[in-house]
Amino acid sequence: MYIVQIKYIDTGYIPKLVRFNSSVSGVFVNRNPRNLERLRIARKPDGYHLEKPGRKFWHKLVLTPTNRTVKAEVIHFVNGPIIEAKTSELALRNQLYSITDTCAYKNLGKVFAQRCLECGIMEMYCDIEAVKGGKVEKFLNEVEKGGIKLQEMEVYKKPEPWDRFRPEKPWEVTEE
Repeated sequence: MYIVQIKYIDTGYIPKLVRFNSSVSGVFVNRNPRNLERLRIARKPDGYHLEKPGRKFWHKLVLTPTNRTVKAEVIHFVNGPIIEAKTSELALRNQLYSITDTCAYKNLGKVFAQRCLECGIMEMYCDIEAVKGGKVEKFLNEVEKGGIKLQEMEVYKKPEPWDRFRPEKPWEVTEE
Protein backbone atom coordinates (compact mmCIF):
# COMPACT_ATOMS: atom_id res chain seq x y z
CA MET A 1 0.00 0.00 0.00
CA TYR A 2 1.35 3.36 -1.03
CA ILE A 3 0.90 6.55 0.96
CA VAL A 4 2.19 10.05 0.53
CA GLN A 5 4.32 11.41 3.34
CA ILE A 6 5.80 14.84 3.77
CA LYS A 7 9.41 14.76 4.87
CA TYR A 8 11.07 17.93 6.14
CA ILE A 9 14.49 18.77 4.69
CA ASP A 10 16.48 21.97 5.14
CA THR A 11 15.21 23.34 1.84
CA GLY A 12 11.52 22.88 2.68
CA TYR A 13 8.80 20.28 2.31
CA ILE A 14 9.23 17.54 -0.30
CA PRO A 15 6.45 15.08 -1.07
CA LYS A 16 7.65 11.49 -0.99
CA LEU A 17 5.98 8.27 -2.11
CA VAL A 18 6.81 5.49 0.37
CA ARG A 19 5.67 1.93 0.95
CA PHE A 20 5.09 0.53 4.44
CA ASN A 21 8.13 -1.32 5.82
CA SER A 22 10.19 -0.41 2.76
CA SER A 23 13.83 0.57 2.76
CA VAL A 24 13.72 1.82 -0.85
CA SER A 25 14.15 5.53 -1.34
CA GLY A 26 11.31 7.45 -2.94
CA VAL A 27 13.73 9.78 -4.71
CA PHE A 28 14.86 8.80 -8.21
CA VAL A 29 17.99 10.30 -9.74
CA ASN A 30 18.58 9.76 -13.45
CA ARG A 31 22.28 9.04 -13.87
CA ASN A 32 22.12 8.58 -17.64
CA PRO A 33 22.75 11.97 -19.26
CA ARG A 34 21.68 10.70 -22.70
CA ASN A 35 18.34 9.26 -21.58
CA LEU A 36 16.33 12.08 -23.14
CA GLU A 37 18.10 11.57 -26.45
CA ARG A 38 17.17 7.88 -26.48
CA LEU A 39 13.56 8.82 -25.71
CA ARG A 40 13.70 11.32 -28.61
CA ILE A 41 12.53 14.23 -26.47
CA ALA A 42 15.87 16.03 -26.05
CA ARG A 43 16.53 19.18 -28.05
CA LYS A 44 18.68 18.92 -31.16
CA PRO A 45 20.92 21.93 -31.73
CA ASP A 46 19.88 23.86 -34.83
CA GLY A 47 22.48 26.58 -34.92
CA TYR A 48 21.75 29.80 -36.75
CA HIS A 49 20.07 29.95 -40.14
CA LEU A 50 23.17 31.55 -41.71
CA GLU A 51 25.45 28.66 -40.74
CA LYS A 52 26.05 25.69 -43.01
CA PRO A 53 23.48 22.88 -42.71
CA GLY A 54 24.24 19.55 -41.09
CA ARG A 55 24.45 20.58 -37.45
CA LYS A 56 21.15 19.09 -36.29
CA PHE A 57 22.27 15.84 -34.66
CA TRP A 58 22.89 14.15 -31.32
CA HIS A 59 25.55 11.74 -32.61
CA LYS A 60 27.46 12.11 -35.87
CA LEU A 61 29.66 9.64 -37.73
CA VAL A 62 33.00 11.11 -38.85
CA LEU A 63 35.37 9.13 -41.06
CA THR A 64 38.89 10.57 -41.36
CA PRO A 65 41.19 8.91 -43.91
CA THR A 66 44.84 9.93 -43.96
CA ASN A 67 47.80 8.66 -46.00
CA ARG A 68 48.72 6.17 -43.29
CA THR A 69 45.56 5.29 -41.32
CA VAL A 70 41.78 5.55 -41.25
CA LYS A 71 39.85 6.77 -38.19
CA ALA A 72 36.11 6.47 -37.54
CA GLU A 73 34.49 8.20 -34.59
CA VAL A 74 31.14 9.20 -33.14
CA ILE A 75 30.87 12.86 -32.18
CA HIS A 76 28.32 13.97 -29.57
CA PHE A 77 27.06 17.51 -30.11
CA VAL A 78 28.09 18.59 -26.58
CA ASN A 79 30.81 16.23 -25.36
CA GLY A 80 32.77 15.71 -28.58
CA PRO A 81 34.21 12.31 -29.56
CA ILE A 82 32.82 9.42 -27.54
CA ILE A 83 33.66 6.29 -29.60
CA GLU A 84 36.69 5.88 -31.80
CA ALA A 85 38.19 3.12 -33.93
CA LYS A 86 41.41 3.35 -35.94
CA THR A 87 43.19 1.01 -38.30
CA SER A 88 46.42 1.93 -36.51
CA GLU A 89 45.29 0.21 -33.29
CA LEU A 90 47.59 -2.71 -32.60
CA ALA A 91 44.86 -5.38 -32.44
CA LEU A 92 43.39 -4.31 -35.78
CA ARG A 93 46.69 -3.50 -37.49
CA ASN A 94 48.10 -6.96 -36.78
CA GLN A 95 45.18 -8.58 -38.63
CA LEU A 96 45.43 -6.42 -41.77
CA TYR A 97 47.77 -6.61 -44.74
CA SER A 98 47.46 -2.87 -45.39
CA ILE A 99 45.79 -0.35 -43.07
CA THR A 100 44.37 1.82 -45.85
CA ASP A 101 42.97 -0.65 -48.39
CA THR A 102 39.39 -1.82 -48.95
CA CYS A 103 39.71 -4.73 -46.53
CA ALA A 104 40.82 -2.31 -43.81
CA TYR A 105 37.73 -0.16 -44.36
CA LYS A 106 35.45 -3.21 -44.16
CA ASN A 107 37.04 -4.49 -40.96
CA LEU A 108 37.05 -1.02 -39.45
CA GLY A 109 33.29 -0.86 -40.13
CA LYS A 110 32.72 -4.15 -38.30
CA VAL A 111 34.80 -3.13 -35.27
CA PHE A 112 33.23 0.34 -35.17
CA ALA A 113 29.66 -1.04 -35.32
CA GLN A 114 30.42 -3.48 -32.50
CA ARG A 115 31.82 -0.72 -30.28
CA CYS A 116 28.79 1.48 -30.95
CA LEU A 117 26.38 -1.31 -29.99
CA GLU A 118 28.37 -2.06 -26.84
CA CYS A 119 28.06 1.60 -25.83
CA GLY A 120 24.32 1.72 -26.60
CA ILE A 121 24.45 3.93 -29.69
CA MET A 122 22.23 2.40 -32.35
CA GLU A 123 21.60 5.37 -34.63
CA MET A 124 23.64 8.35 -35.72
CA TYR A 125 23.66 11.11 -38.29
CA CYS A 126 25.86 10.50 -41.33
CA ASP A 127 26.52 13.05 -44.07
CA ILE A 128 29.35 11.16 -45.75
CA GLU A 129 29.06 11.02 -49.54
CA ALA A 130 30.21 7.61 -50.74
CA VAL A 131 31.35 6.78 -54.27
CA LYS A 132 29.59 3.71 -55.64
CA GLY A 133 31.85 0.69 -55.23
CA GLY A 134 34.43 2.66 -53.23
CA LYS A 135 36.07 2.04 -49.89
CA VAL A 136 33.84 4.45 -48.00
CA GLU A 137 30.69 2.77 -49.33
CA LYS A 138 31.96 -0.61 -48.14
CA PHE A 139 32.69 0.89 -44.71
CA LEU A 140 29.14 2.30 -44.46
CA ASN A 141 27.63 -1.03 -45.61
CA GLU A 142 29.52 -2.89 -42.87
CA VAL A 143 28.37 -0.39 -40.26
CA GLU A 144 24.75 -0.89 -41.36
CA LYS A 145 25.17 -4.70 -41.39
CA GLY A 146 26.49 -4.40 -37.84
CA GLY A 147 23.12 -3.00 -36.70
CA ILE A 148 23.68 0.77 -36.78
CA LYS A 149 21.16 3.09 -38.45
CA LEU A 150 22.87 5.91 -40.28
CA GLN A 151 20.09 8.40 -39.76
CA GLU A 152 18.67 9.68 -36.50
CA MET A 153 14.99 9.74 -35.69
CA GLU A 154 13.26 13.09 -35.52
CA VAL A 155 12.51 14.70 -32.18
CA TYR A 156 9.13 13.64 -30.81
CA LYS A 157 6.66 16.49 -31.07
CA LYS A 158 3.59 16.28 -28.89
CA PRO A 159 0.52 16.25 -31.13
CA GLU A 160 -2.10 18.94 -30.80
CA PRO A 161 -5.70 17.92 -30.05
CA TRP A 162 -6.76 18.77 -33.60
CA ASP A 163 -4.00 16.78 -35.28
CA ARG A 164 -5.20 13.87 -37.39
CA PHE A 165 -1.96 11.90 -37.25
CA ARG A 166 -0.73 10.94 -33.79
CA PRO A 167 2.77 9.45 -33.83
CA GLU A 168 3.65 6.57 -31.56
CA LYS A 169 5.26 7.67 -28.33
CA PRO A 170 8.86 6.46 -28.23
CA TRP A 171 8.75 5.54 -24.53
CA GLU A 172 5.72 3.23 -24.89
CA VAL A 173 6.28 -0.39 -25.88
CA THR A 174 3.73 -1.93 -28.19
CA GLU A 175 3.68 -5.70 -28.44
CA GLU A 176 2.74 -7.32 -31.70
